[in-house]
Amino acid sequence: MRKIIAATFVSLDGVMQAPGGPQEDPVGGFKFGGWTFHYFDDVAGAAMDELFSKPFALLLGRRTYDIFAAYWPYQKDPIADAFNPATKYVATHRPDTLTWQNTQSLGPDIVAALRRLKQEDGPDLLIQGSGNLIQTLLANGLIDEIRLMIFPLLLGKGKRLFGDAAMPAAFKLVKSRTSSTGVIMATYERSGEIEVGSFVTGEPSDAELERRKTWR
Repeated sequence: MRKIIAATFVSLDGVMQAPGGPQEDPVGGFKFGGWTFHYFDDVAGAAMDELFSKPFALLLGRRTYDIFAAYWPYQKDPIADAFNPATKYVATHRPDTLTWQNTQSLGPDIVAALRRLKQEDGPDLLIQGSGNLIQTLLANGLIDEIRLMIFPLLLGKGKRLFGDAAMPAAFKLVKSRTSSTGVIMATYERSGEIEVGSFVTGEPSDAELERRKTWR
């Protein structure tokens, strides 16, 4: 069974838009494209090398596909060497315009296609960027592992990693480290349902009962 892994750069306030450069994704008037650039060091670079060291297929939303397809086929570096031959699965309404080598459309039913792909043999499915697609996968409980690189800055407005529609689930931290520039690299794996409890002891006061009634 294949895993779906979401690997994402994110700010402290949850923004994931345009980490790579000013022209990457200025939609909505986003002014801070390239916000990760000055935070990379050897530790962060090693984390990226590790991410791409095992066989993978790319899982991309259409906007991220267009960004990647206009860049990576024309580069000569280790990431390009990993991305270009990899199979790319793309969520798109325009499958006839997919021109990057080894690219396939997920078809009209993205969720069904991914449930089927997860059951097949093959490399894990690695999401890069693709915020809208991530929202769909979170809403359907399809992401098995989340690898975050959390950067120590606030970006305010911008496309965010987590929305309100995510299916509730518990995750466990399986690996973490911190770079010299304060970037936290954390890997979380799905670990079942959410368990709840209470720190309240004894019987509730009349004031507490009234508060509960008011807040219902």
